Parts: sequence; structure tokens; C-alpha cells
Amino acid sequence: MAEQTTVTVLGLGAMGRALAAAFVRGGHPTTVWNRTAGKDADLIASGATRASSIVDAVRASDVIVTVLLDHASVHATLDPVAGQLRGRQLINLTSTSPEEARELARWAADHGIDYLDGGIMAVPQMIGGPGSSVLYSGSRSVFDANRAALELLGTAEYFGADAGLASLYDFALLAGMYTMFTGFLHGAAMVASAGQSVAAFSDRAAAWASAMSQSLPEYGRIIESGDYTTDRQHLAFQKAALDAIVRASRDAGVALDMVAPVKNLIDRQVADGHGALAFARTFEELR
Repeated sequence: MAEQTTVTVLGLGAMGRALAAAFVRGGHPTTVWNRTAGKDADLIASGATRASSIVDAVRASDVIVTVLLDHASVHATLDPVAGQLRGRQLINLTSTSPEEARELARWAADHGIDYLDGGIMAVPQMIGGPGSSVLYSGSRSVFDANRAALELLGTAEYFGADAGLASLYDFALLAGMYTMFTGFLHGAAMVASAGQSVAAFSDRAAAWASAMSQSLPEYGRIIESGDYTTDRQHLAFQKAALDAIVRASRDAGVALDMVAPVKNLIDRQVADGHGALAFARTFEELR
């Protein structure tokens, strides 16, 4: 966006408000709209403009940013104003699946709308600060024209013309996050069963997770090579470890929803004769 390019933010949940506030702080004339009233008071006080209708919101700006609940809500909001969107730039930061993002890109092209999709790798309070990043794919021209303003939200990275790639990376990274946090909660339940401090455990878990994450690049190289041979901690070794974790979890009265699927993946590979191969071979089992 040029310095005075106008932007409209559609959707004022916690993330939408954070994005709109970042645009306002960056000096962009910002219009905001939400289906239900009452969420824009702080933004209006800081200099944003309230749109009384979705039509007014779309007409107010050259760049439209959607931060809505889901794919269906994007269509419910934009379908009635598709005509007003013609010739404008649409940046969709709603959490949509890769195929939903591609469908929205086709819909936008049919209506003469230049479309960029994005995946936000941050929570609202991180927007505009250290560690915030947003992944983008779709229209390169929209990304290049608006990059300075997009950097107000967080580090902006472009993944290509396929509108579904940003959300693919977004959800792939989130899959790792959710399983990591659920694994932490499983471990917290185990130590709590013995009356131990979960707060103290969390500090230890953070250090452990940080240390172990350093091995991820090596996992990537092993997977790309396709060579899963190893002389240490092979799948048969991992099976013994998971069997013990399951026993310990049962003894602690902790549900197996998190660790049982991992045990099943390893058991299946060992049963199929892959016990001497590295744990990274589980990639092939999942694929």
C-alpha cells in the first residue's frame, strides 16, 4: 500500500481488531465493519472510521481485508457486494482450508477481484510485534503493492500464485502446535496425578521442547533423502518407550487420547517389518 492507500477491515473479532489497529497506527485511513455492533469503539477513538453497512465498508477503500469466522461467513458477507468489489484488492485472512482458499480465488477472478490469501501465524496480542508473521499466496501484484502495510501486521512472506499454499503451510504448522500443546497437557496431567506442580513442570517442558525442536531440520533432511536406516533409537526402541508411557499414563489415570495414536502408528510399522528403521519413517505411514 502507498502511504495513503485506504483499507477496510471486515470482521472485528479479537484478530480483526488487532489488524485494524495496526493499520491505523501505520497511518492508513482505515474503515471497519462488523456484522454485530459494539466492537469498534477503541478503533474509532484511535482514528478508524465506522461503516454503517457492508456496502459502505467495501466502497470506502481500495483494499479489503476479511477476518471472519470461516469460509461460509466470507461468502455470506461478500456475495451480496461482489459487484462493489470489482476492481478492488481482496486480502482474505480468515482461516480457510487450502481448497476453500482456491475456491475463493476462483470466485474473486469471476468477479474481477484481485485476490490474495493469508495465514496468520500469531495470536492477536502479537500482531505488529516480534514473532508475528503472516504467510501469503495468490496474487503477486496484490502482495507487492501492499507489502509495506502487510509488514505492519508481522513479517510477510509470499509462497506463490496458488492461493491455497499459505493456508496449507498455516494449517501444517498449526497441526504441529496443537499436538505439541496437547502432549504438554498430557504430561501435565501425569505429574499432577502425583501432586506435583504443573507450573514447575511447564518450565521444564518449555526447555525440553525447545531443545528437541533443534532436531527438526535433520528430520526434514532424512525424509527428503528417503533413507530411514539408523543405528540408534529405531522404531522398535520407540515402541518400547511408548508402551512404557502408556502404562505410566494408565497408572496415573490419564486418558490415552493423545499418546494412543502415536503408539498405534509405531506398532503398525513394527508389525509390518520396519522396526529397524528410524522414527522419521512415520512420515511415510502418515502419507
